[in-house]
Amino acid sequence: FPETTMMKIAFLILLGIAACCSAFCRAGTVSCAEEVGMVMVPGGKFSLGSEDGDPDEMPVHEVYVDSFYIDVHEITIGQYKKFMEATGHQKPLYWQPELDRSEDPVVGISWQDAAAYASWAGTRLPTEAEWGYAARGGSMHGKYPWGDTPDTSYANFKSFGILPVKSLKPNGYGLYDMIGNVWEWCSDWYDSAYYYSSPEKNPRGPVAGTHKVLRGGAWYCDAREVRVANRFFSLPDAKSYSVGFRCVKSVK
Repeated sequence: FPETTMMKIAFLILLGIAACCSAFCRAGTVSCAEEVGMVMVPGGKFSLGSEDGDPDEMPVHEVYVDSFYIDVHEITIGQYKKFMEATGHQKPLYWQPELDRSEDPVVGISWQDAAAYASWAGTRLPTEAEWGYAARGGSMHGKYPWGDTPDTSYANFKSFGILPVKSLKPNGYGLYDMIGNVWEWCSDWYDSAYYYSSPEKNPRGPVAGTHKVLRGGAWYCDAREVRVANRFFSLPDAKSYSVGFRCVKSVK
């Protein structure tokens, strides 16, 4: 065949491969999760809670979580804008696209808003156990994923505002801003005594409640509040300038 014809054939083959990959992605295969900014966290055991923290962090107990994919960074304003354009979902509180950076984590969203985004994206919000396991980045000890000493090269805290995602160092799993920047919604209902009855495998929180779990701390927090074991909570319809989210996806 002439060279131009061969080039056309090769181009058509590449188009076919791309179409197949797109179809697999829509079907929800795990390989495509990596293409949209997720990494796989291998399943395993870890200690959830803290012996020297707040009462709701006790008792320390070992839990197992299955492998899952998780967003490398918090959902950004740019990502959330695509969701709103596709679905007509209401704007977040404090929405100022002409002033905000598209790489900033989206804030001013309720738990319901975060769950709606996750559903649209074919993902879900992390359980508190999944979030805690991923936040440690493979390190099973220490107040923080990087050790026992506060370090602002890994986390945005005690600062004056939000940073664009991926501005600081990642943890051992390659995840950014699990600690600091903005609080992150979890799927669980909050119960201060839940750790006393939490199952050993894939705990998903109480079956009902009034508040949802928040994890990770935010830009305004002090060093104690951004400990990896620290727990917080808020009403599911509450919206704050310091609360965002990231999503996970089960490995099938």
